[in-house]
Amino acid sequence: MRNSCSTLLLPLAALSIVSCAGQKKEETKRPNIIFMMTDDHTTQAMSCYGGNLIQTPNMDRIANEGIRFDNCYAVNALSGPSRACILTGKFSHENGFTDNASVFDGDQQTFPKLLQQAGYQTAIVGKWHLISEPQGFDHWSILSGQHEQGDYYDPDFWENGQHIVEKGYVTDIITDKAIEFLAHRDKDKPFCMMYHQKAPHRNWMPAPRHLGLFNNTTFPEPANLFDDYEGRGRASREQDMSIEHTLTNDWDLKLMTREEMLKDTTNRLYKVYKRMPEEVQDKWDSVYAQRIAEYRKGNLTGKALISWKYQQYMRDYLATVIAVDENIGRLLSYLEKTGELENTIIVYTSDQGFFLGEHGWFDKRFMYEECQRMPLVIRFGKGVKAGSISSAISMNVDFAPTFLDYASVEIPSDIQGTSLKPILENEGKTPVDWRKAAYYHYYEYPAEHSVKRHYGIRTQDFKLIHFYNDIDEWEMYDLAKDPKEMNNIFGKPEYIEKQEELLLLLRQTQKEYKDTDPDEKEKVLFKGDRRYIDRVPLTKLSGTR
Repeated sequence: MRNSCSTLLLPLAALSIVSCAGQKKEETKRPNIIFMMTDDHTTQAMSCYGGNLIQTPNMDRIANEGIRFDNCYAVNALSGPSRACILTGKFSHENGFTDNASVFDGDQQTFPKLLQQAGYQTAIVGKWHLISEPQGFDHWSILSGQHEQGDYYDPDFWENGQHIVEKGYVTDIITDKAIEFLAHRDKDKPFCMMYHQKAPHRNWMPAPRHLGLFNNTTFPEPANLFDDYEGRGRASREQDMSIEHTLTNDWDLKLMTREEMLKDTTNRLYKVYKRMPEEVQDKWDSVYAQRIAEYRKGNLTGKALISWKYQQYMRDYLATVIAVDENIGRLLSYLEKTGELENTIIVYTSDQGFFLGEHGWFDKRFMYEECQRMPLVIRFGKGVKAGSISSAISMNVDFAPTFLDYASVEIPSDIQGTSLKPILENEGKTPVDWRKAAYYHYYEYPAEHSVKRHYGIRTQDFKLIHFYNDIDEWEMYDLAKDPKEMNNIFGKPEYIEKQEELLLLLRQTQKEYKDTDPDEKEKVLFKGDRRYIDRVPLTKLSGTR
């Protein structure tokens, strides 16, 4: 009877408690996270960053309704290493994945594992490129084949331990899979989905609907397309990533007819061409016939040929970006329709930037602005003021602690990045105690594209780089006066004081991030298709191939 009386006497109080509990539950609801990442997309090809090449309205929407970071940098501008840094919140020398010949140690701590342990439903859809099987995900469907790059047409996937082949265009398929996960997820849990597109990775094969989209468009050339590298060292001169010499006629420029491919079925362009449905092959043949005829009749040489190759490169690269932007729009629309848009942190970035003809190059790897700098735009409803812009120096190792911070998960002490949440919550303003420099270290040499090993720091206005291994050369740039990094000022008398200041800051930064022996060498030995690495001291290594 006492219990019954208590119930009768306190109905309003009980209702009030229930109401408050419900309100508290709503207030403490943890946000969903969608981490959108492309491969080799650069800020020059985003209109929200002022790019004049194409319009990217859906990427721009994320920036306009959230925040744009203008100084976000990769700590190792190469696909696999960048992804490892993002997953772990640690630099390459700490997470063990220094180059694309590495295999990611999936047993180590990653932010998806920590979120999963904290009650998040986790998924990755699209490009993985870390060789080992994903861990920490309730659902995974990753591209396989082509050295884990995947194919643009009818791509292979490794999905929850099963091999499948999907019909269609890769950018559309990855979005279909992302939406399918969202539709069938556990609605009682917050989710974290890594939505990773292959595009615009080499060899830049547009969607069927975009074949020929830019055939009659002439894109503006970068001012330093014909850079002669005066005043700079061997690293710039000895690379193998030039539009003039490195872009291939078949794989990159698609200057092969169907008849020519059929005569050489071992050609890798043919291997991806044959994955297309016949009607797509017919459209492909028609579109590229114009290019092939133009090339063979033109007899172009010198700068004229470089300019022509640049236009073809841009037409294919940018067409693949258009498909990415369309699919981001699809995903945003789905979130809006299902009522999840406002409670979802939406991040758009790329694994690093990319050269679009600057210095005469394509690809990435160098610590120069076009590829070290990453796009980063974030939308989070009322949690981020629309139209915010941040100049704070951020790095891809910051992503993991940011996600953990928003999920109310304790950030492990061994994570080397710093949460961006204080910046997001304060209209992009830089905290007074924020870092002074971004750190960078690139390891993959000798290897494809022949970009020499180097490390350095990038402050708000200066950049200091040390190229090592088979050379010992320094570069320094005054970014306020020389944003295109054309004038190496290292050793110039008028900059000696600033140079000493940067050298000291570099050593302090290396100590902070525990990269205390950066000139240590990796002696690379090849055995079949595997790469074996024996670490040896700097003094014992020279000219290893």
